[in-house]
Amino acid sequence: MTPVLFFGWAAAFVGTVLGIPQVVRLVRTRSVEGVSLAAWQVILGLNVGWLVHGFLIRQLNMIVPNGLGMIVTLTILRLVARERRRPLLRTVLPGIAIGAVMVAVDLVFGSATFGAFAVIPAIFANIGQSIELVRAPRVWGVSPAFLVGAVLNQALWLAWGLLVADPGTVIAATVTGTITLFNLVWWGLRMAGLRPLPLGVVSRVEVWLSRRSSAPAAASVGLGDAPEPADAMPSQGPVVPGVIAEAQPDAD
Repeated sequence: MTPVLFFGWAAAFVGTVLGIPQVVRLVRTRSVEGVSLAAWQVILGLNVGWLVHGFLIRQLNMIVPNGLGMIVTLTILRLVARERRRPLLRTVLPGIAIGAVMVAVDLVFGSATFGAFAVIPAIFANIGQSIELVRAPRVWGVSPAFLVGAVLNQALWLAWGLLVADPGTVIAATVTGTITLFNLVWWGLRMAGLRPLPLGVVSRVEVWLSRRSSAPAAASVGLGDAPEPADAMPSQGPVVPGVIAEAQPDAD
């Protein structure tokens, strides 16, 4: 087996099973604490965009994981929407819109521009999860196996992109991999007892986005979470700087 095939299919395999630990975590604990809904909405868009990109460059190892990954992402969005009492259609529409924009960029401007553009939603998705890991009172809902897999997945795609000289993959994997590594390290610190940090500015921006997305014209494309009952979103409430992380269940 050539290095290109090895790294390509290794990345495909990891990408295919990447979201499964998060699904298991949500089903087992029924907790969405620390899980970013906006991040998974963007991941759905990335699944759609990279799936079509795989068809355009005729790379089966890119088509398979993103096709199956899209199914897993939709399952996660359904579970989160159920726990937070959100309409499923409204939950998935932002991701579909993001995917459509990515496909349009790929068709019009080509692979390199697509890769550079794809970094934007990838950064948003991973930073969205970073924010939740930093500010959430608890991070019980986040699967450590998913975080480890995310780092490994980006490392494999980077190696594959370098071997086949696909600039889109190299650019996206480098930037996204750095953020996924931060998420893994920060999750470990939170599990070790690190307190949540207050992010007042971010919270105010999210409130503004929520209000914007609640308007009829923006409801179908807004990424911000709409205001919800406090008991439906335990991880989204005000962060108390003095709260100490509680004893946590065993990691997956």
